[in-house]
Amino acid sequence: MNTGGGPAAGKTRSFDGVRLAILNKRFESVVRKMANTLLRTGRSGVLNTARDFSCCIVTAGDELLTAAECYPIHVLRGADLMAMAMKTFHPVLRKGDAFLHNSPYHGNSHAADHTILVPVLDDAGEHHFTVLVKAHQADCGNSLPTTYMGAARDVYEEGALIFPAIKVQSDYADVADIIRMCEMRIRVPKQWRGDYIAMVGAARIGEQEIDKLGREIGWDILREHTQVWFDYSEQRMISAIRGLAKGRASARSTHDPVPGTPPDGITIQAMVEIDPEAALIEVDLRDNPDSYPCGLNLSEACARSAAMVGIFNCVDHSVPPNGGSYRRICIHLREGCVVGIPRHPTSCSVATTNLGDRVTCAVQRAFAEIDKRTGMGDGGAALPPAAGVVSGSDPRAAGTPFCNELILGGGAGPGTPSCDGWLTMLTMGNAGMPFIDSIEVDEIHHPILIRERRIIPDSEGAGKFRGAPGSKIAFGPINCRMEVGYVSDGTINAAKGARGGHTAHPAKQYKLLPDGKIEVLGVSAHVVLEPGEWIVSVTAGGGGFGSPIDRDPGRVRTDVIEGWISEKRAAEVYGVVLDEDRQVRRSATEARRAQILLDMERRSG
Repeated sequence: MNTGGGPAAGKTRSFDGVRLAILNKRFESVVRKMANTLLRTGRSGVLNTARDFSCCIVTAGDELLTAAECYPIHVLRGADLMAMAMKTFHPVLRKGDAFLHNSPYHGNSHAADHTILVPVLDDAGEHHFTVLVKAHQADCGNSLPTTYMGAARDVYEEGALIFPAIKVQSDYADVADIIRMCEMRIRVPKQWRGDYIAMVGAARIGEQEIDKLGREIGWDILREHTQVWFDYSEQRMISAIRGLAKGRASARSTHDPVPGTPPDGITIQAMVEIDPEAALIEVDLRDNPDSYPCGLNLSEACARSAAMVGIFNCVDHSVPPNGGSYRRICIHLREGCVVGIPRHPTSCSVATTNLGDRVTCAVQRAFAEIDKRTGMGDGGAALPPAAGVVSGSDPRAAGTPFCNELILGGGAGPGTPSCDGWLTMLTMGNAGMPFIDSIEVDEIHHPILIRERRIIPDSEGAGKFRGAPGSKIAFGPINCRMEVGYVSDGTINAAKGARGGHTAHPAKQYKLLPDGKIEVLGVSAHVVLEPGEWIVSVTAGGGGFGSPIDRDPGRVRTDVIEGWISEKRAAEVYGVVLDEDRQVRRSATEARRAQILLDMERRSG
């Protein structure tokens, strides 16, 4: 299936460049106002502390216009599909309407991402834009107190309430029936209600700001602007693709096994073709397994977005991601595929992270095979216990229930052709946008103690540009029983490098008992912690890019001084020998690197 778009028809429209830039920034400012509203008014920690949300604007023709400072996995694709579903289910739109959408079968990412859609209409009732506010929920009504259920056999076992573009406001007033449904199903109803009000407020801010802009500039001018902006963006993408090497390559990536998957995990393949002459990039995900009875299956929105994250990570960073640049990208999916278009009741509980990251990483490594100037290694795997959902009853507040996702750490970023990996990336799909939780704030909000959070030396994927190292995080409950739900990855299949870069240190997780004994935990689990018990999360490092013996010795020396790697690893892996004052010994380094190269040639021969 090819719905990624194709070459634009007709001539490029002429438009004042200054006005084009100004109006683009005006639209971006609307999205930023929406995001700031949600950040400052959201009630749950996953919103006001971790910033797990995205805002965007879609045209009346269902093309993404702008999504400034968002999670790519949330909106690169999917916002368009949700806007189409809204119009399909509600052909007549009116001012004051708002729709609640979280169905992964109708364009949303996964059930835990509640999305508010508000159509922007002029005084004559003509629909011009749709604003969307997507926010990950602390609890969405799953059968277990977690928003990530890797072992869910289907959407029924998952248990979340599913809203396929349901009208939740009419004439600016709540549809009380929908609100009551959520309050009865969700474990922290007051917290959810606060987040819902914040989401609606953010969407209404977007509606008001675009209405002001339309009255000030004129709706016809805004419509013309969007088309010229898309044409400009397409030309920027054409230029970027024509600067790449021509080629076709495939890469594989394997997710660790969870219940419902083969014992060796889920291996996916991404076939990438770059055609500079036609200025097209194609990604084919059809040659992959059918959906599995687990929660790792990708929704259509996440399958398309995950592939596009890989693409936009590899092309010129100045290319705007929108409906115009998308004309030069074709994503091929298959219905019923684990990384394709799911059929109901397939569970897509964990669609935004784990297997989505595997798709992104495969696309990036395929790019690196085609053109050594681009691509990346694998990012560290997603959703370890350090980014798990904690729940229980807070003894400090008369047993009030709590349920929230912590983001104390996550996967590390991969090495690239020009720089080292990003330490706080967390997942490829969120592009490092989440805020890392403050230890003190988390301890204030929840009855927990965070015992340890530190970087693990020598855990990076070595390379000319290394991946970022993993981290170790340990936490446990105070005077209560606490549950932790997570869906980790990278324990068995660690992050691979690209173009000679090395594989990173794997993830692992275990429970530390009061007597000091260790209980090893699985890849996907829902763990109960009693007082005095700790859960320890070792997060995955990022894969390297390029051979480690090509790394600038000065960079290696800096890594040793700052504690990222040991002197032993510097010598053995990077071939950099330091003296007792931690200065690079040039002749010894040259000899050591020559020996490493000789050993590599012997092994390969």
